[in-house]
Formats: sequence, structure tokens, C-alpha cells
Amino acid sequence: MITEDEAAVAMYSSLHSGIYIVSMQEYLLNFWPELQAAQDLYCSVSQALQEKESEGTEREYLEHLPSEVLEAGIKSGRYIQGTLNVNKHRAQNEAFVRLEGSSNKNTDLNSDVLLSGGKSRNRAVQGDMVVVELLQKSEWRGRATALSEGQGEDKLPESTQSQPMPTGRVVGILQRNWRDYVVTFPPKEETQSRSSRRILATPWDQRIPKIRISTQQAEALQDHRVVVRIDSWESTSLYPNGHSVRVLGRAGELETEVQTILIENGVTVLPFSEAQLREMPVNTPEKPWRADEAARRDLRESHLVFSVDPRGCEDVDDTLSVRTLPGGARLELGVHIADVTHFVREGSLTDLEARSRATTYYLADRRYDMLPAVLSADLCSLLGGVDRYAMSVLWELDAHTLVVHKVWYGRTLIRSSYQLYYEQAQALLNGEPVQVPELLQLEPEQRDAKLAQLTGALELLTHVARHLRAQRDLGGALELEGVEVRAQLDEDKNITALVPRQPLEVHETVAECMIHANHWVARKIQESFPQQSLLRHHPPPRQEYFCQLVDCAKAMGFTINTRSNKDLADSLDQAVDPKDPLVNRMLRVMATQAMSNALYVSTGSIPKDQCYHYGLALDRYTHFTSPIRRYADIVVHRLLTAAISLDRGSDPGQTLASNKDLGVTAEHINRKNQAAQRTQKLSTELFQCLYFKDKDPLTDPCCVADAVVYSIRTNGFLVFIPQYGLKGAVYVKNREGQVVSAGPDGTCEWQSGSVHRYPDRISTVCSTGTITFNLFQHITVRISVQPSRCHSDSLLLEVLSCQPHQRPDPVDLPGPQPQGRTHLVQEVVRLAEEASKQAQEKAAQGSRPSEEERDFYQTKWPNLYSLLEEVRELALMDPQACGGGPRLSGGAGCTSTA
Repeated sequence: MITEDEAAVAMYSSLHSGIYIVSMQEYLLNFWPELQAAQDLYCSVSQALQEKESEGTEREYLEHLPSEVLEAGIKSGRYIQGTLNVNKHRAQNEAFVRLEGSSNKNTDLNSDVLLSGGKSRNRAVQGDMVVVELLQKSEWRGRATALSEGQGEDKLPESTQSQPMPTGRVVGILQRNWRDYVVTFPPKEETQSRSSRRILATPWDQRIPKIRISTQQAEALQDHRVVVRIDSWESTSLYPNGHSVRVLGRAGELETEVQTILIENGVTVLPFSEAQLREMPVNTPEKPWRADEAARRDLRESHLVFSVDPRGCEDVDDTLSVRTLPGGARLELGVHIADVTHFVREGSLTDLEARSRATTYYLADRRYDMLPAVLSADLCSLLGGVDRYAMSVLWELDAHTLVVHKVWYGRTLIRSSYQLYYEQAQALLNGEPVQVPELLQLEPEQRDAKLAQLTGALELLTHVARHLRAQRDLGGALELEGVEVRAQLDEDKNITALVPRQPLEVHETVAECMIHANHWVARKIQESFPQQSLLRHHPPPRQEYFCQLVDCAKAMGFTINTRSNKDLADSLDQAVDPKDPLVNRMLRVMATQAMSNALYVSTGSIPKDQCYHYGLALDRYTHFTSPIRRYADIVVHRLLTAAISLDRGSDPGQTLASNKDLGVTAEHINRKNQAAQRTQKLSTELFQCLYFKDKDPLTDPCCVADAVVYSIRTNGFLVFIPQYGLKGAVYVKNREGQVVSAGPDGTCEWQSGSVHRYPDRISTVCSTGTITFNLFQHITVRISVQPSRCHSDSLLLEVLSCQPHQRPDPVDLPGPQPQGRTHLVQEVVRLAEEASKQAQEKAAQGSRPSEEERDFYQTKWPNLYSLLEEVRELALMDPQACGGGPRLSGGAGCTSTA
């Protein structure tokens, strides 16, 4: 018998009845001594029970109100419910509650609620659904305006706060958001005592409080990342109690840090199971897969179909076609998308797994596919020269006005003639000599004719895309800035270069065609199923989010009108500084940061007039063009198939999800997409730190760069570094109270003095004079890595000169010369070409997935250069390396707010 009743143990343990009476702790120690995790969990639960039962212990926090009181208070408007969001830069002192729209009865409350200090959170953690009571207006505080210098900061003085905003305290928690957390145990000298089994572990996520862990392995795991779970948090305890689950590995090792990023974002991707793989079609040299021509429109002979993707792309979702119809009065534009739903039946194991993943996860050095490789890299991928199933949209356009006369939707059979990459297609458009592998074996005369046909199709496609973009511009489509920072890795996964991506017009052309297809499919499915279609909803941003944009533009003499997307687009077009093109790009970045996130919704959950997509200026929008890597597109393909069946008067053959069920699916996909975006961002930041970690910031020229000031704070400013696509904080006042001063040549150093902040600039005054840093001023900074034992490493920026950075003449540099931006881009292209050539040679030997790939059922390709073509971080463009910025789009091979 196992019991925690000590009286029962004492009474019955002496009887010789053949029954052993032991406590749970004795049972674990004597019968299961190797189950250390179970013993730790027992200790954690025991500790929580002791704290809960302790009487007379001083309470650290107020008790939470009963649920019935919370519900009544929310209904009456006394309390407000929302989601807790902790400021990661001031995790101990500042958090906000984002209001749930339907719960706010206070019409005067149009912003988030500030929670100042840890006590006001009352044991709530990041992501909890909380209930808040507003304080008296005399107790309201402002958000911090100073740059954070560490987690141990004291409360900020009033002078470093913004205008007072609604401030409150948590009185109850409706729903906990506890999850797995990665922690680091303190070093031996910081533990409470050598004999103590209870320690305070520091979470990797700075927004999470320290967690008290009961364990006997603390000393052995000091330098490791450990996954833990929170068990309880009583009002008598300053910290929550938890237990360890598993050990990830030694802190600082690449695989440990990558796994940490995945766990912290709730990304769990296991190899595809044998049962799932048994559902896959067979495609081997012995038994090749063959297309069935029945019930499909055959476009193989009638249409010139081609794809334009990142170099080395393996999962080709989309192909295009354009031609002049007989008579010359009309054109036909075609978008042909991989017919994934033919292979992934609804409700199958593969479908359930794809829904669970919801997206393909892209990291800086790897990717985790949503679908097995036999589909994502082979049978579903619209590769060149092979028969493939597609879902097509064909528009008949007036050859002169490009007005749409007719649209056809349906399943097709295609054979892509050319598998182009972006730079190759752009070279063809520019009339530059470029090799097209598909034409190399032809006779010169035939090759020239085929090349002219392909170039003509690209030119006609560009003409149509320009018209489509112009039509959206008239409606107020926003041109927002983005940068894709490529991290080039060597064979040992050491990062060798950070290079911003060069935008090309062909990027815009492909994206515009994809947007057009997504828009027309959205129209089709919503007209067929008004209450149960999946759309992409992008609401207008809240006006207060434009404050930084409006203020910065005003400092430069520009006026930004944010009343509508059309007004905003026109204002941004006019806010151009002829002396510095970067100014306009930075303003567009600020506009991007003010945008609301685009989300998937079921049409039955929102009014029809709210389906408008703010950024793209379209009345309806969905995602249809990337079903290999997005589950939302699979849902839309099924809806489109059902709509086509209805048009033909036949049974759709499937029961459509209800508005409620589709809404649940949409929320799940939204959560997974946000996790994927955070994972991408953190992975890129990890490799950025790895790039600079091995460099000496005092001697390596790569660590010195030009930076542009884009936001003023109380004790410093934020800058953007175009060369690397980095953003970060630069301090003009340090912990010792010294300020930045500058000599006659602009070189900076620290001296005693004072700081004076203004809306558009910040000045320091010391014995050598006054130095001022203005918005959009170019300065020189040094980049180094700030290591952290418990958290992720971060980049540290230090101002070297108040003058723009002047790169030294290469002849003056001893030893190996640093790579300039242009050379870096050329070097990345060269390495990518070499990798592509090797891949082609490998493909010639056999295009089927390798044994390693079949073992793990994850694709190894594309290389990093082409993989990171998929990554789009909303930031600034390098004006010298880039001729223009990508627009907000839902095009293939990119992720964005669209």
C-alpha cells in the first residue's frame, strides 16, 4: 500500500499481514531509484502542497478572486480581460495587457493596460488570459522610453516615461498559458546551500520568472539547457514551483540552441511515421509514378508552362503561363498550383499530421517540411520536364486594356518546360546572356527560337503584372519595406557572411500573379460558401501605432496621412529625401511595424464588409498558391474543388467544415504560423551572433559598419545597419553616468556629462562640448557579441564616430581583405552556383530521395542561399545593394503580413 497518511504508516507497518505500507517517497527511492524525473516531480508537488497548507505564512501576492466574481466584474465593466504580454527588455518591471475586443466595456479605454512592477502581475506569466482592475488615474504611469541596460534595473524615474497610460493590476487568471520552458541552473556558488535540493533556475525566455526546481542533479547540469514545467504558484511564494522534464544538451552548442528555439516556440516536429508513409504513392525507378489523364484538362502541349523560384528550390508550388489567344484580341494568363489534395486525402494520417504542423518551418541551417519528401520534393513539386497534377486558374484578358473577360478554375495536367530561378529570369528580361539548361542540347537555330519564345513570355508576363500592380495601387495598396538577410554557411555550419537580398522586378512579377490568383480564388470560394470559407484577413492598424512614423516624418519635414491605406501610400510616396534614399525606406519600415498581423478567418465569423485586406487593397484575399508548405492552402484547395463541383451540378463529394470548426482550424494555423515566424527570426539572430562571435571587434573590419539612427530614446537611440540588415540599441549614457563625447574628427569616447533628449535628436554635454545625434543621421558603430549564460547571446553596438563610416581602401589593409557589400553578394552567388552545380550532378545520378532522407523523412535541400529566399524579415533595405524594396505580397517563396 502506498499512502501519504503518516498515521496509517505508523499503525499498519508493524503488522505482519504480508502487506507493505510505504510512503510515495519511499516507494520511488526503493523501487524506482533510476526515475530521477519522477522523484523531482514528487518533490515539486510536495513543496507546493506544503506552501498551500501553510497557515500564518506571510503572503507575497494577493489571492485571485473567485471565477464567478471575475465573470460578473467583466460583464459589468469593472474588470477587463486580456492577454498578458511582458516587455522582454524590462521583464521585471513592465508588462501590458492586450484587451480582448468584446470584453472592453470602457469606451474611454482605447489602448493596452500597463502593469508596472512584478507585484501587479499577481503570479500571471507571459501569455496568460488575465482579468485586470484599473487603478485610479492618479496612479497611472507611462511606458519606459529609456533603453534597457539589464534585467536588474530599478524603477524608472518619471522623466524616462511616456505620457501616463491606463495602468492596472491582475485580480484573477482565466486561463494559464504554462508550457515547456528551457532553463539554466545557477552555478554552484549561487545555489542556496550545498545540501539544498531546491534551486532557482533561470528561464531562457527573459519574460518568464525564475522557477524553483527540486532536484538532486543541479550540480551536474550547471552548464546544460534543461526543459522544465511549472506545477504551481501559490500566493505565499515569490516564485513558481516546477520540475525538470529532460536535458537538451550543453549550453552554447549549436544543436542545443536550435532545439531551445524550437521548444520555446512550441515547435515539435518528429520524423513522419511508417503509417503515414504507407499512404504515400510509390515512385521508384522500378515502379515509376505515372499521371492519369482522366478528368483533367491537359495543358502539356497547348501551354508554355514555366516556374520562377529561388535558386535550387525543391518544393515548386507554382508555375505560370501566358499566351496570346487566336485572333490576337485576347490574352490568357495562367497560374498553376501543385495539386496536393489529390495525394493528401482529408482525414488521412498525412492530412492530420500536416494540419498539426500547419506550415513548413524554415531555420537558418535547416527546414522541417509539412509534407513527406516524396510529395514536397517530388510528386507534388512542379519540376521541369515531368508530368504533374495542378490546380489551375486561367484568365482571358483583353489584349489592350487587360480587363478580365472570363475565368476558368479546374484540375489540370501540366509539364513545366523551364525551371527558372529569379536571377536567371531577370537576366533574360534584361537581354543579358544567360544559360538555360533546358536548351543546351538543342541545335543553335532551334535554341534561339525557343529562347525567344521564353523571353517573349516573360516580357508579356511582366507587362500584365505591372498592370495588376497599378490597379491595386489605385485602390491604396501599400509598398512596404522588407529585407532578407542571407546567412552563408560553410561545410561546418559556420556563418561566413550576412548579405541583404537584392530585389528584382521579376520578384514583383511572380508575386503579383500569385496575389491575383489568391484574390480570385477567394472570390470564388466565398461566393460559393459565404459562411464557411477560409480567407486572409488584414484589418486596418490602430492609429496610435503610427505615432513613431508620423513624428519621425515630421522631423524631416514630411507629413504622413494615416486615415486610409490610400492616404498612407500616397504620403509615403512623397516622403523622399533626394540626398538619402534610405530615409524613405526607413519610413516604410515604420509603417510596416505599425501594421496589424494578417490572420486566417472563417467568413462566417466576420461581416462581409470586414473581409477587406488593408495592405493589399483587395476586397477579399486568401492563400491558394503554396499548398506544399502551408496547410491553409490545402483547406482552400478543397473549398475550390467543392465550388467547382457545385458549378457543374455534381456532388462535392465531401462534407465541408462548419463555420465553427473552420474557425478552430484558422486559429490553430494562426498560432503555428506565428510560432514559425518567431522561430525563423530567432534562428537568424542566433546565426548573426555566430557570425560575429569568432571575430575580434577591435581589429576585424567586418565589425565596424555604417548605421542610421531611426528612433530616439532617453539614454540613447536605435539604429539600423544596412550592410547586415541589423537593428539594435546604441547608448549615449552608461551605467557609470558617463556620456558619449566626440573629438574634432568625430571619434567618440566616454566622459562625465549630461544627456538632453528632444523629439528628433539627442545631445550630450561635457567638458569638450556638445555632440548631437539626429534622426536619420549616419554614424559609425562597432559590433560585438554580448554573451549570456542563461539566455541567448545578443549583439552589442557601440558608437565609434558621429560621422558616417568610411570603408578603408583595400590596398591599405594588411592581410586578408574584408568583403564589401557588392563583393559579398557576388561571393554568395558564386557559392550558390557551385552548390547548384553539385546538386545537378547529384540529381543526374538519381533524383530520388537519398537513404538518409528516407530514414528521417525530411528534405536536406535547398542550400541555405535558396532556403533563406523564403525568409522575409520586415526591416530595411540596403540602398546601395538594392534598387528597390519588395512589396507586401502573398507571392511564392516568401512570408509576410499578407
